[in-house]
Amino acid sequence: MAIDWIGFGYAILLAVGGYMGYSRKGSIVSLATGLAFGLLAGYGAYCVSRDPTDIKISLIVAFTLAVVMGLRFNHSRKIMPAGLLAGISLFLILRLVLNVL
Repeated sequence: MAIDWIGFGYAILLAVGGYMGYSRKGSIVSLATGLAFGLLAGYGAYCVSRDPTDIKISLIVAFTLAVVMGLRFNHSRKIMPAGLLAGISLFLILRLVLNVL
């Protein structure tokens, strides 16, 4: 049973990013979504750690964030945080799909 360290790191990144959005801008929405998606990504990493083919939750979280943050990046053209998170989410999608093949 290999631990999905990258998946857990992604989950921590989401939770910390939500907290940073709250601490810098006072955005409660950033805090709530960061923690919610961080928890979901953590659960997905746990599922992948138990069974490497169980990528459903991780894939849904990464795909959702890739689309939402990709659209935000396309609209704002700001690398931080939308472009960076969209890129990391795309990397995670690619990693998950390649590990199953």
